[in-house]
Amino acid sequence: MRRRESERSPKAPRLAAITIALGVAMGCASAGPWGFSRQYTPLDAEETAAAGAVKYDPVMAERRAAEWVGKPLSVFGIVREVNDSPQGTELLLSVRVLQDRNLCETASESSCRVTVSEHEFGQMVAIVNLRPEERSGEARLITGSLVRVVGPLAAKPDQKTGLHRIDASYYRHWPHKYFVTTADRDYMLR
Repeated sequence: MRRRESERSPKAPRLAAITIALGVAMGCASAGPWGFSRQYTPLDAEETAAAGAVKYDPVMAERRAAEWVGKPLSVFGIVREVNDSPQGTELLLSVRVLQDRNLCETASESSCRVTVSEHEFGQMVAIVNLRPEERSGEARLITGSLVRVVGPLAAKPDQKTGLHRIDASYYRHWPHKYFVTTADRDYMLR
């Protein structure tokens, strides 16, 4: 026997709304630590660390050095060298520009990779404190990795290279197979 409209449970609309909300939430996948999404997706800690930071501009930092020293900066770079130093791990970076829209191999977001420019816009040194899991294994930070470093520009250039130096208050790392450059657009989708 069917219930009449007036006899239905008052909880039914609420239950339907909860079911729909859960379905939507489960359908939305996180970009995860490697940023597998169509748009660049910062981690929560990254977003907090980068609040107020200015994108590193090698030309302006050289021309107006006094204005840039101590300023919180954000820089993306492909690691060219990794060396231990008394201050931490020293990274020689090939500075790149982040593309807001990531390249993807297919229509699936899981095939998307964080994308930076294929061209270098300068070099700089970053001092980071590596996490234990980044010292060995598949996700280790090595030459060819991508990093985003946030921190103040040092008052003096790096002693060995003469390049600008940033002392990281935060960094994020992508192993070399977890990001692409704009050179990969020949076989990837936009």
